[in-house]
Amino acid sequence: MNTKITRIFSAILVGLIFAIFSFIDIPAQDNRAGEEEAQLVTDGKSAILIEPTTFAVIYEKNADDRRHPASMTKIMTMILIMEAVKKGVISFDDTLYASEYASSMGGTNIYLEPGEGMKAEDLFKSIAINSANDSSVVFAEAIGGSVGNFVRMMNNKAKEIGCVGTTFKNPHGLPEAGHLSTARDMALMGAYLVNNHPEILEYTKIYEDYVREDTDKRFWLVNTNKLVRFVEGVDGIKTGWTNEAGYCLTATICRDNKRFIAVVMGGSSAKTRNQEIMQMLNYALGTYDVHNIYKKDQVIATYEDVSVYPAKYNVIITEDVNVLLKKGDKLKKITVEKNIDYKNLPYDNKKVGTMKIYYDGELIKEADLAVKEELKKAGYFKVFWEVLKEILLVSK
Repeated sequence: MNTKITRIFSAILVGLIFAIFSFIDIPAQDNRAGEEEAQLVTDGKSAILIEPTTFAVIYEKNADDRRHPASMTKIMTMILIMEAVKKGVISFDDTLYASEYASSMGGTNIYLEPGEGMKAEDLFKSIAINSANDSSVVFAEAIGGSVGNFVRMMNNKAKEIGCVGTTFKNPHGLPEAGHLSTARDMALMGAYLVNNHPEILEYTKIYEDYVREDTDKRFWLVNTNKLVRFVEGVDGIKTGWTNEAGYCLTATICRDNKRFIAVVMGGSSAKTRNQEIMQMLNYALGTYDVHNIYKKDQVIATYEDVSVYPAKYNVIITEDVNVLLKKGDKLKKITVEKNIDYKNLPYDNKKVGTMKIYYDGELIKEADLAVKEELKKAGYFKVFWEVLKEILLVSK
């Protein structure tokens, strides 16, 4: 009898527990994360959040919708300027002169007069800090020979980077039919900038400066990206606004050896745009860690070849390889496939092959490999001597 009562009581107790817990909402961890991500951008029409060394997308909203980029266009303009400087096409010490066309630009300017000359570095600062349209045209004419040719260079570079939704019509971003980009493409341009031309950030992080400082036409430059002043680690990149574009920003933050890039396009105000940019960046900083797998110039393999000098040489990887993981997640299996052309070794430290890196079976990177040493073809006597040494070593 007691056993029967116990069974009945147990069944009633289990039923009560089940009924109670059926009314309690216990959200899963993944659901909470998804809800948090969904609230990152509610005002901006398009947005994306990425880690620039892996190109991993953390969050996106309408990231492939084509929209007016406004002055975020100048990210590409700055990239081409810096590449022209590195190639020696122009120097930051050069004096560049404003054409009548450059002086006629509307919007944000430093009010260059026709024929006015200014040091190229000061013109660049006016773009990076103050978003000067007239300075952008001065560089376009100096580097491309004409604005039209410079715009072709911009579009070619965009394709090279992997931008598929971008068409530039000018170097400054003022409204023009067909001048369009996407949040994803702007993030790719931002990643290209920080990965290949980080020196640009030395300018975009400046909050205020001057041009024509020692003249009666002293002009105060104030950064259009207020986050560089008020948020630790924000050091770029470019704001944008027109009636057609709304409030736009491609921003980057570097903190705790982690860098992230966030883009908002079509915001209703500068305040909400900045808030949503920071919501994305703070989410990335608090949720993710970047794990390094290979460091740039790390030796991948060592080989011997008596036909070259030195006969023993090292093959290195030419870039960092990272993996983005949520905090607390452990690294999984990493495998590689090396493809090295031993028959056509370079003699100028150039590319000698590639290496595919797989993370947990998925291809995450294909990186170039190069020879660390400067190789030279070995002469007949050198080859004979290396072979003789091998014979002597074997015979011992």
